[in-house]
Amino acid sequence: MRIYDRENAAELVEIICNKCGKRIPVIKGVPQEDSLHVEKSWGYFSQKDGERHAFDICEECYENWVADFKEPASVAENVELI
Repeated sequence: MRIYDRENAAELVEIICNKCGKRIPVIKGVPQEDSLHVEKSWGYFSQKDGERHAFDICEECYENWVADFKEPASVAENVELI
C-alpha cells in the first residue's frame, strides 16, 4: 500500500507491505528498501471486471510467495546501458 503526502498527493511518503505490514520509509521520494508494486485492471472475462487492484509486497514476502509457484518466475540480469 502506498501512502502519499496529504498536501502534495504526488509525493510518496511510505510503502506498507500488504502481506506482512512492514513499513518501508520513503525519503525525498526514494524508498529505502526495494519492493514489488502490482497494479491490475480487470477486464471482460473476469468476475472483477471494471475493478483496479493494487498492492505492494516487501522483498521477504515476495521471496516467500514465489517459492510456492509451480513454475518459477523468470529471472534475467538487468544490464545498464552507458
